[in-house]
Amino acid sequence: MELNASQVESIVRDVLSQMTGNGIASAPAAAAGIPKTAKVAMLVSPKQIEVQEYPMPAVGDNDILVRVEGCGVCGTDVHEWKGDPFGLAPVVLGHEGTGEILALGKNVTCDTAGKPLKVGDKIVTSVISCGECGICRMHPANTNLCDKQGIFGLIPDSEGKHLNGWFATHLLISAKGATYFQVNDLDVQERMLLELATVCVHAYNRASSTGLMKFNTHALVQGCGPVGLMQIAVLRAAGINHIIAVDGNQKRLDMAKRLGCKTTINFHEAKTLDERVQLVKNVTDGLGADFAFQCTGAPPAAADVYSYIRRGGGLCEMGFFVNNGEFSINPHFAMCNKEINLVGSWDYSAEDYPTTIAFLLQAREMNIPIKDLITHSFPLDQMNKAMEVNIAQEGIKVCYLAD
Repeated sequence: MELNASQVESIVRDVLSQMTGNGIASAPAAAAGIPKTAKVAMLVSPKQIEVQEYPMPAVGDNDILVRVEGCGVCGTDVHEWKGDPFGLAPVVLGHEGTGEILALGKNVTCDTAGKPLKVGDKIVTSVISCGECGICRMHPANTNLCDKQGIFGLIPDSEGKHLNGWFATHLLISAKGATYFQVNDLDVQERMLLELATVCVHAYNRASSTGLMKFNTHALVQGCGPVGLMQIAVLRAAGINHIIAVDGNQKRLDMAKRLGCKTTINFHEAKTLDERVQLVKNVTDGLGADFAFQCTGAPPAAADVYSYIRRGGGLCEMGFFVNNGEFSINPHFAMCNKEINLVGSWDYSAEDYPTTIAFLLQAREMNIPIKDLITHSFPLDQMNKAMEVNIAQEGIKVCYLAD
């Protein structure tokens, strides 16, 4: 019996599919319009990222192959690049990424929120929870506190599994407990800012649990890096009309104004804490801020923030995503005498993503210029330079943008 080329190809694809258990064709990737190889920006040692190329992996029944379009550079990426404090290297960094679905395993039909998924959809990833620790079992809504929490972009490299982070041409979503969301309604800049925004939406939700977030709340944001500036945007979109920003970089304070901040305080001009506290009281009826978001990783600033808050006010501490040291306060004056409502904020849960997508659409509707936070973009072979620019604070939000 003679077979034509199409029939031969069909038989080969069926046989390979049975051998690998793939729900999609397991023939060579190029046969399905997928490149044969993928490139990654691998952190091999402190301050040394190298572009490496690997064969495109097979896509399993529960996997998603994504063509990366871009990814924000987070402060965590910079800390890891500087000295590998988490001991992850070699590792492909980048967890603020987004891209287009190239292939779906046969068991993947919808995202974590239940939206149908198809090839061509835009996608982002969220946390990976273990499902086994005490938090996952007893408090499943708090996946951000999972004892073994993972995230794409902070997964060590291993043999045969290299597409673990968004600083790459492709990402393979292949992990038990992985969460991901279809984001077709957002443009690539909004999508690259989504993870950062989710950190701030989660912090806002923590602050709201105190009952102090109201239309007439005077909210103070200390630290106008990307986190602090996005926190201002979240507050403004939520209807907080009087926001006070404290920072030492005038360009960032100017950006805070554009995002909806009414009062800015430059600590290089108001050099003493007493001066700054008085400036806060001048715009808060002599009382102090109703609520403060501490967004820096500087211990002295974390100590100062209590002085800006009125008696009965609140504080969300969200600045220390890495161990930057300790600070000292007098708990009588800083907390007890003021009856401060104190909450901490750590990362986010997957359930924060739908709310954050709604925030991004609301910011667009309100013309809050969050996309202007992105000031620099770099290709894959310049990720060392991207880290240096981030450290030098030459801009605000630095990103990897794919070709």
